[in-house]
This record gives sequence, C-alpha cells and structure tokens, in this order.
Amino acid sequence: MANPRDVEECERLLGVSASEEKSIPIAVRAIEEKVTWKNLPHKRQLLLLALCRLSTPLSNACLIPYLYYLVKSILSDPDHPSAPQKISRLTGLLVAAYPLGQMSTSMLWGRVSDTYGRKPAILIGLFISVVANLAFGFSRTIGMLLFWRVLAGMANGILGVMRTMTAEIVKERKYQTRAFLAPPLIFNSGRVAALAIGGCLADPVDNLPALFGPSGIFNFSGNPKGVAWTLSYPYALPALFNGVVLSVCLMLAALWLKESLPTKEKDRDLGIIIGKTISGFIRNKILRKPGLEYTAVQIEEAEILMADVPIAQASGSSTPTDNISRSYRPAFREIWTKRLLKTLFAFLLLPLHNSTFLHIFPVFLSMPTTENKHPTIFHFTGGLGLASPTVGLYLATFGICGILLQLFLYPRIQKYIGTIGAFRFANSIFPFAYIYAPYLSLLSGNMVEKWPAMAVILFLQVMARTMAFPSTVILLTEAAPSKSVLGTVHGAGNTLSALASAVGPVLGGILLAKGIDMGVVGLVWWSWMSAVAFIALGWSFVVSGKEHNAAEGCME
Repeated sequence: MANPRDVEECERLLGVSASEEKSIPIAVRAIEEKVTWKNLPHKRQLLLLALCRLSTPLSNACLIPYLYYLVKSILSDPDHPSAPQKISRLTGLLVAAYPLGQMSTSMLWGRVSDTYGRKPAILIGLFISVVANLAFGFSRTIGMLLFWRVLAGMANGILGVMRTMTAEIVKERKYQTRAFLAPPLIFNSGRVAALAIGGCLADPVDNLPALFGPSGIFNFSGNPKGVAWTLSYPYALPALFNGVVLSVCLMLAALWLKESLPTKEKDRDLGIIIGKTISGFIRNKILRKPGLEYTAVQIEEAEILMADVPIAQASGSSTPTDNISRSYRPAFREIWTKRLLKTLFAFLLLPLHNSTFLHIFPVFLSMPTTENKHPTIFHFTGGLGLASPTVGLYLATFGICGILLQLFLYPRIQKYIGTIGAFRFANSIFPFAYIYAPYLSLLSGNMVEKWPAMAVILFLQVMARTMAFPSTVILLTEAAPSKSVLGTVHGAGNTLSALASAVGPVLGGILLAKGIDMGVVGLVWWSWMSAVAFIALGWSFVVSGKEHNAAEGCME
C-alpha cells in the first residue's frame, strides 16, 4: 500500500490531487505510463540538434589517437631520451587549449542565446568551428596548433545552448530523460567515428598506402614518396574530414532547425522558409507525395500543444503557478541557489577526472614499452606501444559499447533508482578503472592478456561516464530556479566543465611526465584521477535529487 506521505508529495509536485487524477482521461494516463523512443516528441528537431553536437567530438576526439605522433613529428629531436616526457606535457597543453576556449565563451554564448535566440548562436559557433578545424590540420608549429585549438573551443562554447534547447524542445519532464539521451547518442556516435577516422586518416602515406602511398590511387603526380601534400601535412586529412562533416551539419541546421527561445520562436526565419521550399520540392517533385505537408505540420503543432498542457489542465483544472514559473525570470543574483551551486560543483568534478582519462589513456597506449625487470606494486613504467590506427579503432569499439549502454542500460537503471541513484552508481565505478589502469604496462609484452585487460578498464570507464553525464545534465536542468534562465545555468555549467577539462589534462600531462621520470607511470592515475573520482563519489551524496526523483516516480 502506498505511503500517505508519498501520495501527498506526489500531489504537491504534480499539482493534482488523487481525486482529480481519477478524472484524467484513460488515454492520457496510458500515455503517461509508457515513455519510449517511438513516442518521444519532436524527434526531427532533436536529431538536428544532435547533429550540431557533432562539432564537439569531431573537434576534440578526432585528434586523440594521433596526438602523440602529431607532437612527436613537430619536435626537432623526437628520438631524444627526454622526448616522451616533453610530448606528454605538450599533448596536455593541446588538449587543455580546447576547453580553455570553451570556458572563455560559455557564459557569453548562454547570455547571447537568452537575448537573441538559440539558433543564431549555434550557427555562428558551427561556422567558426569549421574554420578552426580546417586550419588546425595545416598547422605545423605548437603555437599555431594551440591557437586553432583555443578558437575551436571558443566556438564550441555553444554546448550549454544546445542543452538548453533540448529542454525547451521537450518540455514535459517525463520525456526529458530520453530527450537528454538523444544528443549524447549522436555525440557518442560521432566520437566513435572521430576516433576511428582520426586514427586511420592520420599520416595517410603510411596508414593508407593504397590511396596515398608511392603507388596510391591519389598520387596523380607520381611522387616517389607518396602524395606530396600529405607528406607536408601528414595530419591534415582528419581535419579536412571534420570540416566537410561540420559544413553539412551547419547547412542542415540553417535550413531546418527551429528556434526554441519562447520570445523568438515566432520570428520570421529565412533559413526555415528556404528549408520548407526545398522539402516541398523534394516531396512533391521527386518523391511524388503531394499533400503531406499540411498533415505533418498539424501533427507537429498538436505535439507542441500537448507538450504545453499540464496534466491537471487535461482534467479541466488549472495550474496558475505553472504559468507564473514560466513567465518569471529571476535576477542574476537570484539564479545561484544552494541546490544549483551543489549541482554545479558535481558538474565540475566529473570532467575533471574524465577529461584527464580521455587525454592520458590514448597517450599511455601510444607510449613505447619498457622492460620492467624488477617491478614493485607501485614502481614500474612504460606504455603499450600501439600505433595510432590501433588506438583509434580500439577506442571506437568501446565508443560503440557506450552507445548501446546509453540506449538500453541507462534508461532502465534510471527508471528503477532515479537520476540521482544512477549518478551515484556511476561515480562508484570510476575509481576502480583508474586504480587498475596503469598495471596494463606490466602486460605490454603479453599479446594475449593485455587485450582483455584493456577491455575491462575501458568498459568500466565507458559504462560509468555513460550513466554519469546524462544524469548531471538532467540534475542541472532540474536545479535551475526557472526555465527562463536555462541558457545561463547551462552556460555556467559548460564554463565549469570546460575549466575542469582544461585543468585535468594539463595536470595529467605534468604528472605523467613526472611519473615517467620517477619510474612510476601510475602516479597520475593514483594521485590525481583516483583522488578526484573519490571526491566526486562523496559529493554525489551531497547533491539533492529528491524532488526530481519523487516527481518522476509520480509520473511513472
């Protein structure tokens, strides 16, 4: 039997009493009971928004498999005994440059989007991202590489705007768990492709000799060493791929992505007008399906209307407090409630250790192996000596694993233990991955055992972050004092996330180099990543999720 206090809490959160709930139409209650990917509203808009999210994995993840070799190719003396330490420090700077750029503009993008609209901010950011990616591939000095990485990060400060847009597109709370999972699914798919393509397209004369080698298909000039421009710019091909894909995403967003800011969504949009013209031409002249446009528009409008109608209104009662909360916009000082500040700190801790892992682990896999003749439990060093295509494909394989976990595992876990429960469970997994990861170097010479050992470490980390990231986004959205300041809240979250993503790799690179000098390659894993992961686990019990989980329980 239900606890009377639980029933009262549900009534308070939903604004509907038990007697009123009985008057809700059976069809409406049936819809409330079941939330699936199929009945998720506004899927086309979510897909377009998710495609815009590709700018982050393509800009940030594509270079991970070959970053070690890119920096090594620029050094004047790459074979010097101190080269691995120098490479680890420089790779840390290059990885950190991107989130530093994000941090510098995230709040600005949030405030601009709250004033001028979400779509203009996203389009401008995508355009700058295209330019920065193309220029990065043709840079051959550390200074220029850092500059274009910072600019790409500044362009991708729009991540908070995209998260805000997701919340505005899907207004009903019961759909938001899956709605917030949709962009990360495309994000992770893009990350998988970026890792695989970045590893395989880097240094194409060596990695793709059939296409770019001395007798390759694209060696039109007959250069005896291979395609000339790939010899001068061996890491430009992944950047060209990024630029082309992001240009397509920019075009699709300009033509079909709709504005979601309430004060701007009714404004005239030239891109949408052109997009509708193109859609109508394709539908009527090519697909020969006239007369469908009116029906599609009406269905979409009905979905919008249904999403805006609270449950209590469906039964004939009104909820004036909901209308007040929608129209009220708190002052800037009033935004930073105690609950929001706690959630923002949790939002900071997660990328602090995760970004370090994403930088250190591929470098660790690429580092040359070392023969540890007399290793102790802490004193051993060396990497695994894997080539960039192997690193990229291996990381991409587990990226696919992350997509499957997001599709099938996270929604079920979140349903049974709630968002805050899933967040705490995820934080309890990270320390295990970080504590055991450095011991992989002791298996570098074992061709059988090292692969399953690597798989276990990667699986733990991927599973944890798959559950942690959507949970933090949902918790941050719920912690916002008003929907009218979601852009500012997510801008603040993205700023802190970018700060953490910059600090983590820099400190990680320094500690990795220090550990190599000391003969303790696990130094960065144990003194930094594990320590931050344990702090994040403890803080997850400070973050409040009661209101959110209670409401979700009522709706289910």
